[in-house]
Amino acid sequence: MDAETAEARLLEAAAKLFNERGVQAVGMDAIRAASGVSLKRLYQLFPSKDDLLEAVLRRRDDAVRSGIEQLTAAAGTPRERVLAVFDYLDAWFAEPTFRGCVFINAYGEMGGVSENVAKVARANKQSLLDHFTDLVTAAGAAPGQAAPLAAQLAILANGAMATAGITGSAEPSRQARAAATVLLHAAIGTPRTAGPQPPSSASAPSVSR
Repeated sequence: MDAETAEARLLEAAAKLFNERGVQAVGMDAIRAASGVSLKRLYQLFPSKDDLLEAVLRRRDDAVRSGIEQLTAAAGTPRERVLAVFDYLDAWFAEPTFRGCVFINAYGEMGGVSENVAKVARANKQSLLDHFTDLVTAAGAAPGQAAPLAAQLAILANGAMATAGITGSAEPSRQARAAATVLLHAAIGTPRTAGPQPPSSASAPSVSR
């Protein structure tokens, strides 16, 4: 097994186990067994569990950013692009493997003792805030409105992630979407055309895990 294949297997196995059990409950031997990669090769590629966790989070961060950007870019109007972020969440929350936001979960477990974990988690949340800022600016928010509106939308999105992780329901994404619609109306005004309806389970976009 070459190093690239071994690394991919380790990242996939670690991501699955961390998501299912949490970080601290998973040992390197469990990751070795799940991945089929020898313990020697594991430690050659990732000298510590912190190194492996950081790599898992960075890989997930890339997937989340790409998924949100692709879905929002495909939406019809600037306002629909803002709401498409919540459609992404709706599809994600409906996944049978969803156990909450990996960045929130990892920060809750390790953020106080691992600066690298905290740094990756903060960067992911900042990227969502920055994306909302770009979207609401394109949707017509005035310069003085864009930053606070984006912050409010990010709180809705992150709150939905935390709530859905606890309840096991996708409903928080729809509630957050409805609240986001009210915020957009208050800040920007009535849209020229009616906004999209929340996606049905049949049409919900697929989320990259």
